[in-house]
Amino acid sequence: MSVFASLGTLLSWLADRLAPLFGASATAAAIVLFTLCVRAALHPLARAAVRGEKARAALAPKMAELSRRHKGDPERLRRAVAELYEKESASPLAGCLPTLLQLPVFFVMYHLFSTGSGAGDLLEHTLAGAPLGGRWGGDPTPPHGPVYLALFALIAAVAAWTYRRAVKAAADRPAAPGVPAGAARLLPLLSFGTLVTAAVVPLAAGLYLATSTTWTAVERALLHRQGPDEKAVAKGEERVVKAKKGAQGTGRSSR
Repeated sequence: MSVFASLGTLLSWLADRLAPLFGASATAAAIVLFTLCVRAALHPLARAAVRGEKARAALAPKMAELSRRHKGDPERLRRAVAELYEKESASPLAGCLPTLLQLPVFFVMYHLFSTGSGAGDLLEHTLAGAPLGGRWGGDPTPPHGPVYLALFALIAAVAAWTYRRAVKAAADRPAAPGVPAGAARLLPLLSFGTLVTAAVVPLAAGLYLATSTTWTAVERALLHRQGPDEKAVAKGEERVVKAKKGAQGTGRSSR
């Protein structure tokens, strides 16, 4: 049995169990439940990724010092940053693993509802009347248009929230050495790429994207909450930065 047929069989089995609750939209509910199970299985990796991000954030003062010290020598700066990451057992790519592991699952879902290979009668199933194997044709009118617009609205809301959090986080820490300022400003906008993708893939794949991105936004917000110790450290670092700025201002005025 192919991996596509296996997923089709699993979704059909889940839809049969959910049919008493969701009726004709049971397969759509099965896709959401399947997505939540995938994300729950990847949660330990997401926790590890956030720990890696916090470790890199803690290295920000050292990174800024390296950037100042090797400002005119990009090669020496790159080597120094690599040595710092190795010494502190931190990786700049740690946060990418959960996303990369989801790609095969998304591809299988996309292929299943694009070609019908292994899907059985799943392509005939609907969400509020819109076929799960169908794509948005640019028509916002009923009967199918409102379903896509609701999906796009959810993805856009999550993307906007993620964008605001990313911009705020970037403002609270110094730019990473070697990263152009233009690229740093564009990176938060990548959260809106999901909206573009959802507009061209089958509805079932768009539903997977909407569920997964919503999980990611909530998960990261919860994992990035600061505990009492982290808040104390952050306040201490803020006081140090303010003291340094005050000392620099006093030095300039005395001159």
